[in-house]
Amino acid sequence: MNPIGLVSMQFARPFGPEHFALLPRIKGLGFDFLELLVPEKGEFELASMRRALAEAGLGVVLAARVNLQRNLTSAEAGPRQAGVDYLKYAVDCAVALGSDIVGGPLYGNPLVYAGRAPTPVSEAERLARFQRSVDGLGAAAAHAAAAKVRLAVEPLNRFETDIISTARQGMELMQALPPSVGLLLDSFHMAMEEASMAEAIRLAGPRLLHFQANENHRGFPGTGSVPWPAVTQALVEVGYTGPLSLEPFRRRDERFGISFAQWRPPQENEDESLRASARFLREQLHLAKAAPSRRTN
Repeated sequence: MNPIGLVSMQFARPFGPEHFALLPRIKGLGFDFLELLVPEKGEFELASMRRALAEAGLGVVLAARVNLQRNLTSAEAGPRQAGVDYLKYAVDCAVALGSDIVGGPLYGNPLVYAGRAPTPVSEAERLARFQRSVDGLGAAAAHAAAAKVRLAVEPLNRFETDIISTARQGMELMQALPPSVGLLLDSFHMAMEEASMAEAIRLAGPRLLHFQANENHRGFPGTGSVPWPAVTQALVEVGYTGPLSLEPFRRRDERFGISFAQWRPPQENEDESLRASARFLREQLHLAKAAPSRRTN
């Protein structure tokens, strides 16, 4: 059965030593691993985090945090090199923490969270961005492969990047990169950009390294419009046995003017909903494995 994990942002951002006491609680809710943001240098001591995770019986997957200063697709050499250096640093963190996956929008070029609007680019610049992505990810992938770590590239919705927003765009990039680089698909972004989530999963096939099982509104799985039977059926059909992580950090506050785009810490105990979410996803996977193959949206 696929390991089921929970993002550290469910409880805190950043997640540090003062939150280690939460790890046994996360394990007790039915999760197998923690999806942890790659720490900024000095944020916490890596060996201590690894010990705390091991003592709680949790694995770990890392999520990279890119910005315009470490941006593989930048037209400027400085941010491109900083982007490669950051991914190598993220790989080193993964080794120290015991993770074999670093995922996220590794190519960079964030939009809304960097205060940028999408703007049209020339065909020459579009092709240049592709080659910069190949060059940067290729350099980082060589470092990752030597460390037995895989890089999982995540498509984001059109408001968060103007580089890769669909599985098809991601697979175009994969064709120019070694097998140690794959895709991370997130059903939150897929709900906006894919005509069929199931077909996007089938397209990714063996290049799928990590899956984030999120509702269209970032709520608890099963409470939104994501077609979970079709999604889990497609995961089973492509033989995906990798990690599935949950990021259900939409809070109950729906007052006028509250920004859903901004992360907010929990204001109430969400343990029972988290426990139910992990159970829901396992049940969906179980039913998908028991069902006959079907091609559906």
